[in-house]
Amino acid sequence: MTVISSATPDTRYRWVVLTLCWAAFTMTSVDRATWGPAAGSVGDDLGVAVAGLGVFATTYYIGYVVSNAIGGFIADWIGARLTVGASILLSGGFMLAFGEADSHAMGLLFQACIGLCAGAEVGGGVKLITSWFAPQRRGFAMGVFMTATSLGLVVANAVVPRLIESHSWRTSYHLFGLISIVVGVLCLILLRPGPLVARAGSGGTPNLRPLLGNRGLLLLALAGFGALWGTYGFITWSNLLMVKGVGIDPVRAGTVVVIFGAVAVFSKPLIGLLGDALGLSRRRLTIAILVAFTTCLIIFSFANTATQFLWIAPFLGITAYIYSPVMMAMIPTLSGAELAGTATGGVNAFWQLGSTVVPAVVGLVFSASGSFQLVFLVLAAGPCLAIVPMFFIRDADNRESVPGAAPAQHDGTPLILATDGKG
Repeated sequence: MTVISSATPDTRYRWVVLTLCWAAFTMTSVDRATWGPAAGSVGDDLGVAVAGLGVFATTYYIGYVVSNAIGGFIADWIGARLTVGASILLSGGFMLAFGEADSHAMGLLFQACIGLCAGAEVGGGVKLITSWFAPQRRGFAMGVFMTATSLGLVVANAVVPRLIESHSWRTSYHLFGLISIVVGVLCLILLRPGPLVARAGSGGTPNLRPLLGNRGLLLLALAGFGALWGTYGFITWSNLLMVKGVGIDPVRAGTVVVIFGAVAVFSKPLIGLLGDALGLSRRRLTIAILVAFTTCLIIFSFANTATQFLWIAPFLGITAYIYSPVMMAMIPTLSGAELAGTATGGVNAFWQLGSTVVPAVVGLVFSASGSFQLVFLVLAAGPCLAIVPMFFIRDADNRESVPGAAPAQHDGTPLILATDGKG
């Protein structure tokens, strides 16, 4: 009997690649999350009303969506190393520029530029991880990679309020901008593609036809839109709403958000590791997580003291984040490794439309109603509706072709091909 395995080659360099991709994604996440705790001070400094602060976040996400859509294609075309390095390097430069903004219009422009650069990193990072980690090991790798979004939130909410107290909101943008630039330079120097995917640029422009009409990717995009509606609506507005809507002290409100993000740092790799080890259906696991996320948002809407928020925060943080590595690991499986960058960029761009729309919607809802509870019920509608398209993704679609590998079974593990012993 001959066994054809899809195991990742025996090399430790894949952990260097994963670490650098994670570091770049972490810094773009810190850059994005800095707006939440800094928003009030920025508004006071630049003369922006509370309702108008949501437009700043929406402007960022517009740029982020655009760069997601084209960044993955660029990673498949000219290479993921250049895409990841340039993405974080340029976004760091515009963070520095935003820290120097002295008008409403200039602030909006630099926010859009930060988003326009930062989003390209996602598709490039997933492409690199796909090239170094085989499908049956990819859940854990994606779990580690996706801790970046929650860790970015933790860092921003732990550091920014204190920097504002001791210095100003501009200091936080200067600090994180400089760190982002350093990470970008390291990525350009050290990253390289792995053996599981053909090198970008060797075969001309990527052929995108296999992605057209891909039903599984379309359904996954719809589900992610609703899921991120809840997550990034909370990230963008929870800090300010606890302060303005309930009267919680800003530092205590920041602590709630820190706990919310901190628990996800540990739970994301864990969910990926468990999913890989137990061979769990990623579709069914996502549905269960979305049900729990919806429930936690509804419970959070009824809280009205700092103690209650602190108790709910860890449960909400786990459910608001652990669907992301599970869903992200499904993308290259549904698309195939060769087009993982383009598929990730396109799907994540659609996911981020939820992030783009929800800040402005929440701002309008709160301005019109003044109701903290109503805002969080609006947020809960996102993951609730996201459950529907997940039901229509077939578990049988969860397979992928890897160069030199056996065809995968429905659970994503390699088939064992039997021969008659003659070759």
